[in-house]
Amino acid sequence: MTSPATHRKALLLMISAASLWSIAGVLTRQLHAAHGFEVTFWRSLFAGLFVAGAMLWQHRSQALGKVAAAGRFGLISGVMWAVMFCCFMIALTMTTVANTLIVMSVTPLLTAVLAWMILHQKIVLRTWLAIAVALAGMVWMFAGGMSSVDATGLAGMLVATGIPIAMSVNVIVLKKAGKSLDLIPAVLLGAVISGVLMLPLAMPLQASPHDVAILAVLGVLQLGFPCMLMVSASRHLSAPEISLLGLLEVLLGPIWAWLGAGEVPAHETLAGGGIVLAALVFNELLALKEDV
Repeated sequence: MTSPATHRKALLLMISAASLWSIAGVLTRQLHAAHGFEVTFWRSLFAGLFVAGAMLWQHRSQALGKVAAAGRFGLISGVMWAVMFCCFMIALTMTTVANTLIVMSVTPLLTAVLAWMILHQKIVLRTWLAIAVALAGMVWMFAGGMSSVDATGLAGMLVATGIPIAMSVNVIVLKKAGKSLDLIPAVLLGAVISGVLMLPLAMPLQASPHDVAILAVLGVLQLGFPCMLMVSASRHLSAPEISLLGLLEVLLGPIWAWLGAGEVPAHETLAGGGIVLAALVFNELLALKEDV
């Protein structure tokens, strides 16, 4: 049984992770020469280096053993991370930040269904209500941008569907593995798989020093570090709770892209985002009240 203090700490870790994930779009829009596969390669490379460095600092000579100890759960989780890393950045180069994030908004519903089917986890009524309200908000957000989606944008949204599927499976794997198994090595594995897959497609590399600096920030602060935070938080949060809190990325991403890259969101995007935020706050306030 998770104590109230531990639950609140996990809550803060997940909020921090989702907030850091949300800066991807605005930073990607600052790139000059790097695009598509190359962006994914560099981001994965820097994420892998960061996670490897963190593991070496924490575990020293036992770091390699930690990777091996992750076993089949670590392998499955690593593949899911790789799918998310690849699909997310490729989608961002094909469609808007808002459209990419909106596709991701089905994650809580998919995660809740999988948690019910695979983990036999009872989903409390407040969480189902929060998921339903959040989905309604996403539909409202989505309605404002669909009319301007061209063929390339539609293809980008199709690529983005890999993200909620992989995210939901990954959350289930993290919960199935339990609190005793450290799956932070899976983040490293995901970065390695993603980098290896993307490198041949990224050649010849064209990123300028300016781009590499931005991609380093993306790899460390937007990918490696927050993914480690999520793994730590997942030990003390329910599967639907993890994916619901992850919607903060969907909410904040278009705002940063608006403020930092001039991608002005439609009125429906802002209104729908407010509904999503209300659903998240409602669910977590009730959860915290139950912990008291």
